[in-house]
Amino acid sequence: MPPRRLSDRRARLLRLRAGRLHPSARKGPLPVEGVVRDVVALQAQVASAAALAVRARSTGLTAAEIERARVDEQTVVRTWCLRGTLHLVAGEDVRWLLGLVAQPVLAGYRKRYEELGLDDITVRRALQVIADAVGEGKPLTRAELAERLAHRGIDPAGQRVAHLVGRAALEGLLCHGPFRGRDATYVSLPPTISTPFEGEEALVELARRYLLGYGPAGPRDFATWSGLSVRDARRAWSSLKDELVEVVVAGEPAWLPTERADWLEETDPESPVILLLPSFDVYLLGYRTRDLAVAPRHARRVWPGGGWLHPVVLSDGLVVATWKTDPRGRGLHISVDPFGSLSGVVLRRIEEEAADIGRFPGTQVSVGLVR
Repeated sequence: MPPRRLSDRRARLLRLRAGRLHPSARKGPLPVEGVVRDVVALQAQVASAAALAVRARSTGLTAAEIERARVDEQTVVRTWCLRGTLHLVAGEDVRWLLGLVAQPVLAGYRKRYEELGLDDITVRRALQVIADAVGEGKPLTRAELAERLAHRGIDPAGQRVAHLVGRAALEGLLCHGPFRGRDATYVSLPPTISTPFEGEEALVELARRYLLGYGPAGPRDFATWSGLSVRDARRAWSSLKDELVEVVVAGEPAWLPTERADWLEETDPESPVILLLPSFDVYLLGYRTRDLAVAPRHARRVWPGGGWLHPVVLSDGLVVATWKTDPRGRGLHISVDPFGSLSGVVLRRIEEEAADIGRFPGTQVSVGLVR
C-alpha cells in the first residue's frame, strides 16, 4: 500500500500530540525532567520562555518547581547543546547529547577562534582554569570567570570569554546556574546518571527520540533540528527503518514510530486545540520548514528578523496570532495580535490559557486583543 496522505490539520495534530502539546498527551503529573526528556530538549535562549514551554507541555507544574529542578536538583540543566544554542535538557541526557552534537558546532567555530587569537594551547589552558573555578562549588558570573582567566594570564577581552564559556559548556565542563539579579551564573555540570550512548548508537537514539517527540517528520527535519548533517540523519533513518511507518505530509514523505501507528486511525477532535506558546518554542524550530504551522503570508509577523521568534497562539497547531506580556499593576497583561477574526470558542480558550500562564508564576493576568 502507498503511504497514507495526511491532511495538514491531521499532521499538525499528530505533531502536537507527539510534543506533549495536545491535551491527550498531558494527562497525569510528570516531573520537569520527564516533560523535557519527552521532547529531548527545549530551546532556552530566554530562560522564562523555556519555563513557559514546560508549562505548555505539562499539567499543574509551576515556575518555582522548574527552577528548583534546574538549580537545586539539576535534574534538568540549561546549557549550550543542539546547534550550539541554549537548551533545557534532562540531566541524565546532557552528556551523551553533547558527545554527539558538540563536534559539528565546534568545527564551525574554528575560523572565529582564529580571529580571536584562541589557538589550541590557549583554549586548553582556559578550559582548565574555568573547570577549576566552577569546581569550587560556587556559582560564578561570566565577569568572575573573566577575572580568573586574566589572573592566569589569559586575555578574556571582547568575545573571547563568551566563546570560552560556551566551549566549556559544549565540552561538558559547566552549565548555567542560578541567576544573580539579571546575570547568569555558571556551575559544574552534574554527573550523568544514565548509561551513556556513544557514536552510532547515540545517533540512532537521538533520531528515535526525535521522532517520538516531533513525528511525523523526515531526516531533513531531524538534521535542521539537531545541527547534524543530512548524511548522518539519513543513516539514522536507515537504522530505524523497521521501527517507522511512512506517511505523506504536505506532499513530502515523513515518518512516525510504528508504535504510534494507531494514532492514524483515531478521529480528530471537533473542538480546536488552543495553545499559547512562548518565544522560540521547539514546535516552530523542530522542522526544516515552518510552512505547515505558519501560513507564509504571516511568516514575518512570527519571525520579524534579527533572529527573534515571537510567542504564538496555535489553533490545532496552526499559528493564528502572536502575543506578548506587559506589566500591569501587580500582574501581567497579555496582548493577543490575531491574524484574522477569532471565534468565540477560540477566544474563550485563549482566556483559559492566559489564566494558566498567570497560575504558573502565581500572578494575576488579564488578556485583550490588539485592535
